[in-house]
Amino acid sequence: MRKILITGGAGFIGSHIAEHYARKGDDVIVLDNLSRAILLGSEERFAHFNWNFLQAAYPGIRLIRADVRDAAEVKRCAEGVDIIVHCAGQTAVTTSMLDPRTDFECNTVGTINVLEAARESANKPALVFCSTNKVYGENVNTIKVAEHELRYCFADRAYARGIPETLPLNNCRHTPYGCSKLAADVYSQDYGHYYNFKTGVFRLSCIYGDRQFGLEDQGWVAHFAITSVLGRPITIYGDGKQVRDILHVADVVEAFDRFIEADMGSDVFNLGGGTHNSVSLLELIDLLERILGKKLQLVFKPERPSDQKVYISDVSKAHEMLNWQPSIDLADGVGRLVKWVVDNRHLFRPHD
Repeated sequence: MRKILITGGAGFIGSHIAEHYARKGDDVIVLDNLSRAILLGSEERFAHFNWNFLQAAYPGIRLIRADVRDAAEVKRCAEGVDIIVHCAGQTAVTTSMLDPRTDFECNTVGTINVLEAARESANKPALVFCSTNKVYGENVNTIKVAEHELRYCFADRAYARGIPETLPLNNCRHTPYGCSKLAADVYSQDYGHYYNFKTGVFRLSCIYGDRQFGLEDQGWVAHFAITSVLGRPITIYGDGKQVRDILHVADVVEAFDRFIEADMGSDVFNLGGGTHNSVSLLELIDLLERILGKKLQLVFKPERPSDQKVYISDVSKAHEMLNWQPSIDLADGVGRLVKWVVDNRHLFRPHD
């Protein structure tokens, strides 16, 4: 039995990781401050949902309400662990622009606390860090795109498989969120190299799946699904031809697990749905209409600053080094998400 600490373990991705290792019989510790409602302006019941789910379904999981900004508490929770999966952080670009200090403290200082706890541990635990494609900033927008009826695509054939890990990270705008995650990304790499423990940095694209309470500013696939099921209008910023590669959360868990189990050192991976699971906003709307059998109401507003017209992850490195590739295709995954929303529609009704 291994001892595993998951920071942000009551969040969307973290709770699925906690569930995975609890099912395998590992000793799982979840650290979470349940701050999602405060940081993102969502309802408090959404912030508690996965915490309550894990508590009921997996009573062996130890749930600790604490903050990654509390270095002493992080160190205490990390004592004797074999694996750390660091998911905790501030996750929305718009929130970071309104409150960059909190974003920095959550994402950069919080990550330093986790890395220091790993460095000071006699166990030298393997560490997985949830980074983001936003570390590439507006360098992505320097790649020429072609416009088609329903989507943009990269016009430069050098990026036919998407954005590789070698795309430059500097000399461009990032937003405060991109900056805080980039600092944490580089620190995670360096701690692995200099302090002799294995770190895997995963630059995540758009992750989706059940138990995700998506908002307009974070978790857009789930937000579209929830809004569609409830019959509310969906706001599209720009023309809707923006493209992202989307990846089901089960495939994220599988990639992390393969890195942890692999006989390899520290490394960096882009992780997303890749070209086969890329979709524009308009194409996702079309898929949702076909799944639900109804037309959706759209409201168009101006494009937001720093929005990338196309982002698709080149996942060939993860395929080659981890023998991993997405197993859940776009239509299947979105169908599963819609079913979860329909089955849990009561969760999204306003409380009196």
